[in-house]
Amino acid sequence: MPGERVLVHVDGRELELSNLDKVLYPRTGWTKGEMIDYYVRVAPVLLRYLRGRPLTRIRHPNGVAEQGFFEKNAPAGTPDWVRTVTLPVPGSTRLRETIDYVVVEDVATLVWLANLAAIELHTPQWRVSRAGKPAAPDLLVADLDPGPGVGLAECALVAVAARERFALDGLAAAPKTSGRKGMQLVCRLPGRDTSDQISEYAKTVAEDLERALPELVVSRMARNLRAGKVFFDWSQNAAAKTTVAAYSLRAGDVPTVSAPLSWAEVESGRLAPLGPDEVLARVAADGDLLAA
Repeated sequence: MPGERVLVHVDGRELELSNLDKVLYPRTGWTKGEMIDYYVRVAPVLLRYLRGRPLTRIRHPNGVAEQGFFEKNAPAGTPDWVRTVTLPVPGSTRLRETIDYVVVEDVATLVWLANLAAIELHTPQWRVSRAGKPAAPDLLVADLDPGPGVGLAECALVAVAARERFALDGLAAAPKTSGRKGMQLVCRLPGRDTSDQISEYAKTVAEDLERALPELVVSRMARNLRAGKVFFDWSQNAAAKTTVAAYSLRAGDVPTVSAPLSWAEVESGRLAPLGPDEVLARVAADGDLLAA
């Protein structure tokens, strides 16, 4: 029945779930119940990329056919067992000096957010300590965004070139799809440099690739430069920026996932968006391709 509520127990927490039959993706008929099921099943790998990181959600209470909204602040009614951290927000457009961020540490918190139709989960490249203090970034992210006339095949070419460029500085890059039209590369960092230093380094890599592959790569943000090229977005490393987490769903016409890839797949150039069932099957067969 519409509006029916169900009590469930997750990790020792009692949760009230509602509207499980509500269709969130009208094109495929995929429901909120199916989304919650996906997040529970993928949690063993997804939680690795959420724990300790202030979370920004994109919620679609009425499904992806209607406008969703970004949510950073912990919503009204947040259970007292959900971890939150209070962090400053310099330059807030809402004149808010701090935000109470949700930090997902367990499956129960993940289910609670999914029940609120938090489809997309975005995190910064840094964590907070147990005391709630921001640590130095432990990740570098390069977002490969194809312009008009190019797609995942061209992103794959840029990804391979970027892998070699990062390797010159001793960094190992791991690839994943964005869950939309592009790709991302993730490098693990020792946690010594600031976000500004990492952004500057990522910009240097982007400019080096643009010089080496001028017909394929653009490092500047101007949209009029992107036709037929892949924008190497280095700016995701700014402290205030977030990137969709590995294994997060995306709110497109059909349910897709920001899915880790193998380098063999990238080198083949035969890439396509991956759905939740495909990603669960890949995890069951191959484990977490980002784990290394």
